Amino acid sequence: MAEFSATVYQNEFLPDGGTDVNAIVTVTCSGAGTAGQTGAGSAGEIIIVDTSGSMGPQTMAAARAAAQTALDEIVDGTYFAVIAGSDRAMLAYPVVQSGPGMVPMSPQTRQEAQAAVARFVGSGGTAMSTWLDLAVQLFGSVPSVTQRHAILLTDGENREAAGRLDTALGRATGYFQCDCRGAGTDWQVEEVRRIAQALLGTVDIIPSPEQMEGQFREMMRASMARGVADAQLRVWSPQGAQVLFVRQVAPTVEDLTSRRAEVNPLTGAYPTGAWADESRDYHVAVRVAAKAIGQEQLAARVQLVVGDTVLAQGLVKATWSNDSELTATIDRQVAHYTGQTELAAMIQEGLAAKAAGDEATATTKLGRAVQLAAATGNDEATSKLRKVVDVESERDGTVKLKRSVDRADEMALDTASTKTTRVKR
Repeated sequence: MAEFSATVYQNEFLPDGGTDVNAIVTVTCSGAGTAGQTGAGSAGEIIIVDTSGSMGPQTMAAARAAAQTALDEIVDGTYFAVIAGSDRAMLAYPVVQSGPGMVPMSPQTRQEAQAAVARFVGSGGTAMSTWLDLAVQLFGSVPSVTQRHAILLTDGENREAAGRLDTALGRATGYFQCDCRGAGTDWQVEEVRRIAQALLGTVDIIPSPEQMEGQFREMMRASMARGVADAQLRVWSPQGAQVLFVRQVAPTVEDLTSRRAEVNPLTGAYPTGAWADESRDYHVAVRVAAKAIGQEQLAARVQLVVGDTVLAQGLVKATWSNDSELTATIDRQVAHYTGQTELAAMIQEGLAAKAAGDEATATTKLGRAVQLAAATGNDEATSKLRKVVDVESERDGTVKLKRSVDRADEMALDTASTKTTRVKR
């Protein structure tokens, strides 16, 4: 059985009148096992491939090979299906008219599915809402599947009426997880990132067709390693306190605050999805009523819960002091991840300003991003930023926008904006 542990990093000392408590809670899982093998329900995988007319011959050939590679990585016994997506969603495999829309993986079904993928050709438009809705239906057709994951590949932007994708996304949110990839440079990062974030997945660019197979293999292997189907982060705070936010801050920045579900008047649950053997960091901020100097209070109790079983717990404390040396110190973990969260925002806002032609704002935002990336040791962000701006001073955040930027480099910076680097402990 999987084992979880939780460690809290914070400065618990507040000054006279202080109310806001910040903590980084590191949750670590070991012994997760393999997806669908724990006896708590079966695992299900759906591969969604864009087969619209925008998929050129080279990209389509790479997509076929990548989907077949992903099928090779699915563990026998896992329920699966393949969707071909254009202006409508087609169940490419299994071929059924009614009943369950997924079948267990076996040597025979793997071979049949790969043959179906080999027949993919590009035609039609792009209606992603239909892709997500069909995935929901397929997962729902096999009640024993409780761990639901999909891979979605697209090479273009959604061409539906406004609101349709968001409506379908609402139906899928909380029901299955989805890792999303964009092929080439004609898709919209913000659009695909919105899908990935709502469905607790990842987003990335595949700039060249020859990279597609490797990314699909990596995504499916990662999914198969998630032996814990679903877990919640539960945060208790005392009467009168306010949870300001709950964010995952490593390995990526994901704001979970709006995803809170009430457990009881003092406790909220935040979704974390499936787990492998891994470690994640969460930033929890709570506002409590100020107390007298010398008093102590439990500001929050943070628990990792699977089903109704608490598997790990961390305590966030508050102690009021008039010793400025104690109260003025910002915990190193909290400071680091506050900077990483701002870094993600500065990159996204800077690129949006650049796209809108607001070069002054873009320069300011991306300059701040360069400064933050250097200060927090995020070498990947620094490297990607240098392909978009000429850096005069990392320390001061002084930059100039490059006159000529490869579109793929700009999109790679955008998709990687939420990836964080951890504090060396």
